[in-house]
Amino acid sequence: MEMVKHLKKQLQDLDLDLDQDLQRIILLLNSSINACLSSAAAAAAAAESSSSVWTNGSSISSVNAIKSELYLSGVLSHCVLIFSLDSSRLRPYWKELSTLTEITSSCCLDVVAAADQQETFLSLFLPSLVDSLLSLAAQLIGHHKECVSVLRTVMDSVSRLLSAHPRLTSKVFDSVHYEHITMCDDITVILTCINMWTQTCSISRNFLSSLSDDSLLLILNEAVGQLAVSSESSVGAAEVRLILLMADQLQLRLQPLLLSFKGLDHLLDKDWRGQGFDQDLDQLIRLVQSERNSNIRGNLSQDSSERKHTAACVIQAAWRSYWTRRRVKSLSRVVSLLQRKYRARRRQQEQQKEAQRCEEELKYQICLQRKQARRAFHEKQKQLLQLLPPAQVQSYLSECERRAAVMIQRIWRGYRERQRYNNSTVRTSLRQERAAVVLQRAVCNFLQRRRVAKSTANNHLWIRHKGLTDSRRAELKKEVDEHVAVHPSSRVSREECERLHEEVQLLLQMELQTGVHRRRREEQRVEFLLAHTHTLLQQLRDAPPLSVVTAADVDTFLSPSGVVAARARDAHNAALQASRLPWWKVLGDAQDTPDPSC
Repeated sequence: MEMVKHLKKQLQDLDLDLDQDLQRIILLLNSSINACLSSAAAAAAAAESSSSVWTNGSSISSVNAIKSELYLSGVLSHCVLIFSLDSSRLRPYWKELSTLTEITSSCCLDVVAAADQQETFLSLFLPSLVDSLLSLAAQLIGHHKECVSVLRTVMDSVSRLLSAHPRLTSKVFDSVHYEHITMCDDITVILTCINMWTQTCSISRNFLSSLSDDSLLLILNEAVGQLAVSSESSVGAAEVRLILLMADQLQLRLQPLLLSFKGLDHLLDKDWRGQGFDQDLDQLIRLVQSERNSNIRGNLSQDSSERKHTAACVIQAAWRSYWTRRRVKSLSRVVSLLQRKYRARRRQQEQQKEAQRCEEELKYQICLQRKQARRAFHEKQKQLLQLLPPAQVQSYLSECERRAAVMIQRIWRGYRERQRYNNSTVRTSLRQERAAVVLQRAVCNFLQRRRVAKSTANNHLWIRHKGLTDSRRAELKKEVDEHVAVHPSSRVSREECERLHEEVQLLLQMELQTGVHRRRREEQRVEFLLAHTHTLLQQLRDAPPLSVVTAADVDTFLSPSGVVAARARDAHNAALQASRLPWWKVLGDAQDTPDPSC
């Protein structure tokens, strides 16, 4: 008690110089209150250790007495006064203030006073403390990047006060500072508010049951609003866990409250599926749908379109409010944005005008050069016509017209052929036809080689039926022997028949061999004639027009040695290129290879 009185006296001495000694006052409060609580706990522990029976109630009562004395002496009121100061004065002492908020909130949990003082404590002091803490938290939002931990500490202090005194919940929702905090779009601030309610519900399981339906509806409204507006997975997971925690503690009491949010299950399934908390999400969707189904069974006359319209209105209202806050927040940047866009637009117009001027200048220069070139050409043509005899002028002009027409036709035909070939359909069909020809040639050559390999050799002398088996041959031979034995020949003996048969076989073999050689010579002659004809056609195709024929060109037709040499050189080069091709490209080319003898 003496330490509390001494602290009160020091505060009264420093109260006159609050502006100059703010840091000293905050440090004094932190150290002195901690010292008072520590000394009370140590004295209670020493008293219990000296007694034979250990009890925990005496230590708790002594600490509570110190807390009550701190409130009655006005020390905690000084803390509330400091929390209410302007942020410009408190900014250098954020860390010290976080410690002071923890100490103050812990001291307010177990204050015991007289009846009239207790009522004052509950109805006046605690609401003012909560409002001061929320004011401090609202001031920290502007600097939350520098002091995120301080903001969390302040909100944790509010959470402890709410868990011990649930009646302060209405004060929190009525506070302008809390409304300012909830309107912030920063993820850290949103998560801090959500964690405050989650921590409050976790500390005291009787917290939600002691609240009114209006307060519960406000908490649910804030959670569902964040689910409809935010797109961060961490925010969605925290809000879903908060609603599930409320459903676990309130049981049936939460059902009529959830029914006021139409389309909540569709919102959860559409916007939050696959964000990493599907298990909790499915549980909440099942809860909402079960409550909705039970309500539908009780109200069959409710129209489905009306529910969807109401849900759409809720979502649109939340979305419009979100964008309204965003627009209000960004009004300070509108002027600079408009100026930047105006300058960019004006710069773009100037660049377009400059580009258009350069293009017009270029067109003018090109047109001027063309006129000069045309004038020079006509002057030169006039000079040439003056040099020609009058009888040759008309023929010269006709020749110029003919050459111009030929050039125009050539250019037009080339353009038309390129356009036709560039057409994807024509190109694809040509490629397909060439591929089909290559495949057909390869397959035909392959089948021809297979047939040649399977055919019988040309040196077989005996002619026999291909389908005759050994058993059938034995039967026929037996029938022939029996017939010969029954009907012997009266003119020729058996030996004479065998001799005649051998002669016939020899003559047949000679004839077959002679026919093979004759057919081979005929094939070689045909190939020679084809090669000769191809050479002549190639020579005629490469021949120059008659108007420009020279004596050397005439000599090439008199002696084909040069053409034959060129043909042989081309065949040799083709054979060399074919030898370097992969194996799959030369399938079937063995039969197409020209005979070197040609």
